[in-house]
Amino acid sequence: MDQGRNMQFFQMAMQYLPEAKGMLESSGVELDLAKAQPVLELLMKVMNDAYELGRQEALAEKGE
Repeated sequence: MDQGRNMQFFQMAMQYLPEAKGMLESSGVELDLAKAQPVLELLMKVMNDAYELGRQEALAEKGE
């Protein structure tokens, strides 16, 4: 995975962290960043897969 892109994805995720924290806490779930790390890593994988899918679709459209 591209480290620069991962950093951008991480920064995007961190922008929404306060909103996610509020949603969880309103449901009675306390957010522990140490425990959330595996979930953030999974989110990064999903974001990379979505990026690659969009990239492949753009390349396919360009080749048509």
